[in-house]
Amino acid sequence: MSLTDLRQAHPADAWKANRANLWNQPTSGICHGYVQANLVMLPAPAAFDFLRFCQRNPKPCPVLEVTDPGDPEPKLIAPGADLRTDLPRYCVYRKGELVEERTDVLDLWDENMVAFLLGCSFSFEHLLMDAGLPIRHLEQGINGPVYRSNRECVPAGAFHGRLVVSMRPLPPERVAEAVEITAAHPDVHGSPVHIGSPEALGITDIDRPDWGETVRFEAGDVPVFWACGVTPQQAAMESRTELMITHATGHMFVTGLRVDQSLT
Repeated sequence: MSLTDLRQAHPADAWKANRANLWNQPTSGICHGYVQANLVMLPAPAAFDFLRFCQRNPKPCPVLEVTDPGDPEPKLIAPGADLRTDLPRYCVYRKGELVEERTDVLDLWDENMVAFLLGCSFSFEHLLMDAGLPIRHLEQGINGPVYRSNRECVPAGAFHGRLVVSMRPLPPERVAEAVEITAAHPDVHGSPVHIGSPEALGITDIDRPDWGETVRFEAGDVPVFWACGVTPQQAAMESRTELMITHATGHMFVTGLRVDQSLT
């Protein structure tokens, strides 16, 4: 299955493709106009601490839905989907270590698990593209770059860690427009957290992302950084979380929400 097949597809088509292991690629650019989400799955005893972590850090962790324990269906924003199978790739962290990536987590899910869906910046990329702004990683056919920053999130219970950011190069004359567009959508990370010098975020080499791939800048481009939903994975590593299951970087869940809908 190609990106062209899924670019204008309905989210249910993406769920089916992932469930059948027909799509094992980043989801940037698919299901145009629909909200994409980061995934975090935790045992119920850790879920309340993580919910407080999200509440205290809404830029990287904007909560779209929290499932009932043991129920893998996000009934509010994606009825009919199954979060155990309907993402392209998952990461499994145990005691803070990434131990494996896989295409489903059916055998790891039980009646004690709670799933969180957090808004993803892939959602507002549709709006940027519709306004004629370039999305360099899509143009170059790569998984966009993501970095650990030097900014600390506000801790909650067992969870703490550094803010993770995604980066998109933009022509300087279009940056203000990108800020205005994204600021209107806080439920998918909202406005940038930093513009310009990567060193101010503790990023010493822009060409060596911690996740994703190196994106090529066009002449005059400025790096623009948004809070990223990989932040919970960084928190899992720093907090030595007993078990956390997440999306693999760039391999998101597509919800049934339109990005131009109000999420509040």
